[in-house]
Amino acid sequence: MYNDTHNNPNYWIEMLRSPEVDDRLVAVKSLQHLGEEEAIEPLIYALQDENLNVQKIAISALWEIANPVAVPALLKCLSSPDAEIRTEALSALNDLVSPTHLSLLLNHLSHNNIYLQLNLLILLRKIHDIQSLPYIIEFFNSENAHLREAAITTLRYLNQVEKCPQALALISDSNPTVRRATALTLGYLQDTEVILILSQALTSDSDWQVRRNAAKSLAIHENDQAISALEIALGDEHWQVRKSAAQTLQKIPHIKVLPVLIQALTDESADVRKEVAIALGHLGHPDAINALQQALDDPDREVSIQAQRAVQKIQK
Repeated sequence: MYNDTHNNPNYWIEMLRSPEVDDRLVAVKSLQHLGEEEAIEPLIYALQDENLNVQKIAISALWEIANPVAVPALLKCLSSPDAEIRTEALSALNDLVSPTHLSLLLNHLSHNNIYLQLNLLILLRKIHDIQSLPYIIEFFNSENAHLREAAITTLRYLNQVEKCPQALALISDSNPTVRRATALTLGYLQDTEVILILSQALTSDSDWQVRRNAAKSLAIHENDQAISALEIALGDEHWQVRKSAAQTLQKIPHIKVLPVLIQALTDESADVRKEVAIALGHLGHPDAINALQQALDDPDREVSIQAQRAVQKIQK
């Protein structure tokens, strides 16, 4: 009789209405342990509890049951002022949402809650649907930098998007985190201005992470129109930018940068020297052999190994 009663979700629903927090915690934990479809409705009810611990347990339980019927209720948790509630709900929804929920997510984007909008933009990355594009573009002009960053990042995940003129302007955004995300996203767009925009960002942006990301995106495009900018970037003040420029030049070997690459074999950063040695191997010009042979004595073993491989590659 005891087990029958305590396995009945209705029993725990009554406890969830108790004014005592301890009673409600016992109820929601028991429903979590029950882990059956019948527990979904009372767990959704528990999401509205005033106690955050009750809410968190309810979210975790619904996540474990993994029934998409809980998606609309969990979406409301994304508006919570509590960061832990939002994080747990987002993790659960990331497993539960599917393309069938696209309209639901897009409808909720109109709600004027920054927490909700940010998390919805993240969830849209899982669905990849180009139908999201008009909704995402609206956030490019948001007054909130976090929303602009989230929107330009989400654009990167949409299928079939090759051009998006509205996105190009964000490479000049006043916020560096927005520019960093934009620099990465432009690696996946085919607008005619993209190579020029990325090249300018690589050589002119005040934020080194923007410059590094621009180099990474230029590696995706593999367009030799960026050679001059990459040549300049090999002399950047930040070693990670120089490293990314060298990695990009591995994909765009060009005789023009041979002297600069040879000079970069003596870079203060071993990571840069290693990538430069690889780039010289891809370039395959015999004028690099002497410099590479000197690099065989590099104090960093990885550099000497890559220099040896580059020499062998050129000689073949």
